[in-house]
Amino acid sequence: MRVMITGGGTGGHIYPALAIAKGLLARESNTEILYVGIEDGMEARLVPEAGIEFKGISGKGLPRKLSLETIKVIGKSFKALWETKNILRKFHPDLVVGTGGYVSGPVVLTASLFNIPTLLHEQNALPGITNRILARFVNRVMVTFPESIAHFGVKNKMELVGLPVRREIGQISREAGARHFGLRPERMTLLVTGGSRGARTLNQGMVTVLEKLLQRPEIQVIWATGSLTYAETIEELKRRGVSWQQSQWRVLEYLKDMPEALACADLYIGRAGAASLAELMVAGIPSILIPYPFAAENHQEYNAQALVKAGAAQLVLDSECDGERLWKEIDHLISQPGLLEKMGAAAFSLAQPKALHKIVDLCLATAWH
Repeated sequence: MRVMITGGGTGGHIYPALAIAKGLLARESNTEILYVGIEDGMEARLVPEAGIEFKGISGKGLPRKLSLETIKVIGKSFKALWETKNILRKFHPDLVVGTGGYVSGPVVLTASLFNIPTLLHEQNALPGITNRILARFVNRVMVTFPESIAHFGVKNKMELVGLPVRREIGQISREAGARHFGLRPERMTLLVTGGSRGARTLNQGMVTVLEKLLQRPEIQVIWATGSLTYAETIEELKRRGVSWQQSQWRVLEYLKDMPEALACADLYIGRAGAASLAELMVAGIPSILIPYPFAAENHQEYNAQALVKAGAAQLVLDSECDGERLWKEIDHLISQPGLLEKMGAAAFSLAQPKALHKIVDLCLATAWH
């Protein structure tokens, strides 16, 4: 079977696409995968690093406002359609899978016009504009959140499958997770992260939270500040006289051991990207979510609301996230273990731990054979 996969622009589109590619290869070892992305996009680096063949095409996202740049981008899009047609003719795929981002547009549209079987995967509760348009042309649309179904005009094509997460999520014991960080498994543990680059608003608020937690040594913290804001965060802690190298705190620049961190966490505080939320649901972790306010079409707030509606999370808008507000929310939850347990159960009830299995099944059922 020959499968073409496309998705790009952000890791939120690329990593699910790579997960699908690897899932197909694990299920059917004779599968050939070709990943098509923007020639100078993030995917041009990440896909070859993952050992998957990559072809780049022209393309760029449409500007929000009509301008001369809009005309240039449309010109690139027509070029991308031509390039895609040539790639399709050479590769002869049995299936094309798109995971969003502007590169999905020309690739999935051209494939559907050639009557090649096509699938979409939408990660967010509020679908991106590219996937909303493409939904009318594809065979099936796979979604992560049930809330996103209402935003598509093709309900007969919808499949609720979830979002693939790392295999280790939910498989590590609390004791092993705590031991990995040199923490005590019987103590309440907060997990805080604003993503690999960091979230300045969250970090500023957490400085105040750590000041409060100096009086609560029984509360453990794993806090990844992000690479762009680590130095300034440490400086601010020093300026306020907070000795941040406490035995019960781990203040890190980057958290590469998320499965272990989730295994010992009682409460997550951070952004509301779809991949992070999928992992929280599989791990059954309650959360305080501070959506990134500049995400496309504010989709992180829609993601967060899906968990809030289920009773699995509390929402704090970025514009309201000062230290006092953040501490008030944290203190309210950590003083009620029963509520945390209830929220964690609600998070787990939303999980789709077999998401990748379902997606691969749909790929195999849809592809030409």
